[in-house]
Parts: sequence; C-alpha cells; structure tokens
Amino acid sequence: MPEPRPAYYAAHEALVAEARPKPELWRLLVGLGLVAVVVTVLNLVLFSVVVGFGSNAVAEGFLTGSTPLAMIILLSSFGFVTLGVRMAVRRLQNRSLGSVLGSFRRSARQFWVVFRALLILGLVIAVLPPYDMGAPLTPNLDLSTWVLLLPLSLLAVLIQTSAEELLFRGYIQQSLAARFQSTIIWMGLPSLLFAIGHYAPAAAGDNAELIALWSCMFGLLAADLTARSGTLGPAIALHFFNNLIALLLISLPDNLSGLALFILPYDMSDTEMVRGWLYVDFAVMIVGWLTARLALRR
Repeated sequence: MPEPRPAYYAAHEALVAEARPKPELWRLLVGLGLVAVVVTVLNLVLFSVVVGFGSNAVAEGFLTGSTPLAMIILLSSFGFVTLGVRMAVRRLQNRSLGSVLGSFRRSARQFWVVFRALLILGLVIAVLPPYDMGAPLTPNLDLSTWVLLLPLSLLAVLIQTSAEELLFRGYIQQSLAARFQSTIIWMGLPSLLFAIGHYAPAAAGDNAELIALWSCMFGLLAADLTARSGTLGPAIALHFFNNLIALLLISLPDNLSGLALFILPYDMSDTEMVRGWLYVDFAVMIVGWLTARLALRR
C-alpha cells in the first residue's frame, strides 16, 4: 500500500493539484532538460556579452563575483532558471508559473511573516556575546557604497533565491508529489539534487561533503515549510534571509564577496575554521526553521 501523506502536509495539495493531471516522470525529465538548455544558452550569451565589453579580468571577476557589478549580474542571471521553469510547466504541464509559487497574496503574506520573524532572530543573535572568528572582520565595501547598492543587492538576492525555490521546492517537488505519495521521494530527491548542485570540491576542498550535507538539510527544511504552508513564500523567506547574511553582510574573501559589507578573516583553504562555522550554520539553520514554523503556527 502507498505511504499515506501526513495530515500536517495537507496544504501542499494546493500546489500539487495542478500537476496531477500530467504526472508522468518523462514530463519532469524533459522539463528539467529544457530548464538546463535555457539556462546554459542564456548564460553563454550573457558571458559573451560581458567578455565583449570588458577584459579577461572583468570576465574572471564575473565568474567569481568579486565586484559589486559582477555579483548583481551573476545573481540576476538566476532569472534564467525562473524563465526555464516557466517554459517547462507551461509546455509540459499546461500550468502557470504562479501555480508553482502558490497563491500570490498568501505567498507574499507568509513570506513577510517568516522573514520578519527571522529578522528578529538575527537581531537577537547579533546582540549575544561576540563570537571568536579567529581575527577581526575585514571591511569590504564602504558603508555608504553598500547602502547605495542595497536596493539592487536585495533585488538580486531575491531573484536568485526565488529561482532556486521555484525549481527545487516548486517544479521538482510538486511534480514528484503528483506522482508519488512517499515524502522520502518528493522531499528527499529534490533535496539530494540541491545538495549535488552545491557540491564543489574544487572550491570547498575537504569541506565539500559537509557543505553538500548542509545543502541537503536546508532542502529538507525548506521542503517541509513548503508542504506545511501550501506556498513557496516561507521557503523563499528562509533562503533569502540565509543568503542576505552570506552574500551581503559577511562573505568569504575568495568567492562571491562583491556585495558584502565585511569579509571573513580566512578563506576556503582554512579548512578547520570554515568547518567550525559550518557547524554553527547548521545550528542557526535549525533554529531558523523552527522560528519560521512558530511564525506560521504550523
């Protein structure tokens, strides 16, 4: 007998219902192929334009996100993922992108409820006794420049996080849930794919597996929030809050630091220091998820 869907995930049916008429796995696989083609082609075009208007140094900065402009372009390019998902659901499931997000009003309301709670959590953490980061934080952007760029920075991070949630907790999760009852499949498989997408041994070295595990756990928690709430709003809020801290406040110096106010006093090559803070991130992630659930009362 198929595994019954937990009662506390009943709200998820509002998202899954529109995928049920066309639940075949081949549609999901073809759709993911379409997303991959759209993202690859448009990113190649974008990179060609960047190279055409700049030097090799500009192109390298674009790939590593080492300047504010590079980071804004890089994060905004995740809009190609959203476009790919829109094309896939329209052509293969005959549904709108909005149906993947869930009710816009409800999604926006739940986003704000969760994000506001997470901001309060962040302020509480910030006033706790200072943590030892091994050395003082290094200023990156001048405060006035950072504030001036903040509206664009926030929009770019929102584009990036929304795109990933639309793909993983939206299109993939909903398509699998339309075909399978088991939460192990429709929550676990997208989270595993999310982890694979964040597995980067060349950049992370010995911490690559731990970062992938962190990503898998984040995927499961975001999937849980989506299934409990019936929209992508809470998952986007959790992802947005996490990336605001990692990309706009305190970043590693060797990658994606172009918009950060501060950079850490060590880089990815300092395995032990990075690993220690990954453990802290695990704890903060769990507390953030619990805060989101408390805010949603789910």
